[in-house]
Amino acid sequence: MHTGGIAILDYGSQYTQLIARRLRENGVYAEIFAWDAPPERVLAAAPRGLILSGGPASVYDADAPTLPTYVWNGNLPVLGICYGMQVMAHALGGTVAGAAHREYGPAEVDLRGESPLFVGLSRRIAVYMSHGDRVDVLPTGWQPLATTPNAPYAAMGNPDRGWYGVQFHPEVTHTPHGGHILRNFAVGICGCSPNWTPNTIIDEAVAAIRAQVGAGKVILGLSGGVDSSVAAALIHRAVGDQLTCIFIDTGLLRKGEPEQVVATFGRHMGIPLVAVNAAEAFFSALEGITDPEQKRKIIGERFIRAFESEARRLGDAAFLAQGTIYPDVIESGGTRKTARSIKSHHNVGGLPADMNFTLVEPLRNLFKDEVRRIGSVLGLPDEIIWRQPFPGPGLAVRCLGPLTWERVERLRQADAIVTGELSAAGLLRGDTAQAFAVLLPVRSVGVMGDNRTYQEAVAIRAVVTDDFMTASWARLPYEVLARISERIVNEVPGINRVVYDVTTKPPATIEWE
Repeated sequence: MHTGGIAILDYGSQYTQLIARRLRENGVYAEIFAWDAPPERVLAAAPRGLILSGGPASVYDADAPTLPTYVWNGNLPVLGICYGMQVMAHALGGTVAGAAHREYGPAEVDLRGESPLFVGLSRRIAVYMSHGDRVDVLPTGWQPLATTPNAPYAAMGNPDRGWYGVQFHPEVTHTPHGGHILRNFAVGICGCSPNWTPNTIIDEAVAAIRAQVGAGKVILGLSGGVDSSVAAALIHRAVGDQLTCIFIDTGLLRKGEPEQVVATFGRHMGIPLVAVNAAEAFFSALEGITDPEQKRKIIGERFIRAFESEARRLGDAAFLAQGTIYPDVIESGGTRKTARSIKSHHNVGGLPADMNFTLVEPLRNLFKDEVRRIGSVLGLPDEIIWRQPFPGPGLAVRCLGPLTWERVERLRQADAIVTGELSAAGLLRGDTAQAFAVLLPVRSVGVMGDNRTYQEAVAIRAVVTDDFMTASWARLPYEVLARISERIVNEVPGINRVVYDVTTKPPATIEWE
């Protein structure tokens, strides 16, 4: 466990994970806990400061989250963000009330006086607001640090205790200097050392793997993507030949992928790899299934059964390793008690309760950009580190509606055209973080060669993102989209219409299912 960083108490904000990410970008370790987590658990990593996240509640709600006693009785610096600021003010004798005009979106705040929280910033800064309540009366001993026309106390501080509050969200990209503010708090006020680096992450992950696994055997479900490949490299560094990787060909992979994964992994990794063709079993289990949650859970269960079978053949490995990363956990509702499950990832919410493995997940608390940096330090080639992300359930969650060999093959061909044309145009890395085709269970009328057609539609999804927690749709050139569309309708039987998805995340997820 890394020590000496920042503990974040989560009050339910959709941005809580971004607080951790912004701190880590500045080299400061951050760990997230439920706001009511046992004090001994929060303090076990010897944090040098606490951050209270935002949240959807009002401090006057009957069941509103409160300020834990150990926080206000402690000696650690504290930064409250939005609801975190309000709960501090309320608990310490100030007044919180509903604002006459709610603030959602960009705003400008005017800084007042001098504060170590805002060192190095101009007197007026752009921020992102998202609140209905506001602090109207400061607690005794606190000072106003910033104001907006709608919030007399857009920031407040008690420098004697090292306690601060901001009504805006410094963690989001819409607050341009938010990372600077968080660094001021973590490094300048709390005294954290900015030593959270890829080498530190690797060293601590290796030590944790050795402590968990001991002399046991580990099997790893390899997809060939960056997450499972980095997990494999870390575990191999930790336990060597105790690790065997298993690649399951589900029949739901992209064009040429089974052969490519086996070749690439064998060329670069030097880790034993077992390839298993289980396509028939997967398609049989998925026959007639259209609900996406059922698809994910069936696939998760089939993966585990395939691994259990191979584990018995290899000598009953006790540990199953996976490339689970933080966004997988979050979307499966696994980060806090109040989290809503958005969709079950096959390696999180889709796992069967009766599996006979202990999970090893060295990347579980890392974001995608951190995983890529670790992979680079470990010496993985770019073709692995920058491989297009691919969901564990594969084309099953991109083929909406019933899964048949014919429909999946139709999607496989269309997807290959999308990625092939983007690659040829130099748009598959950098310009797009992820791009793929989705086959829709929708038919529309078309005309080909003077004949009427009534065929399926394909949606193209291409996004730009750093962390996969939020994403914008990629502004692809029209001529590239036109070429993709023309090729799909002419080369893929059964498709006569192509559309482009221009939805951000949120409200949409990156995958359609």
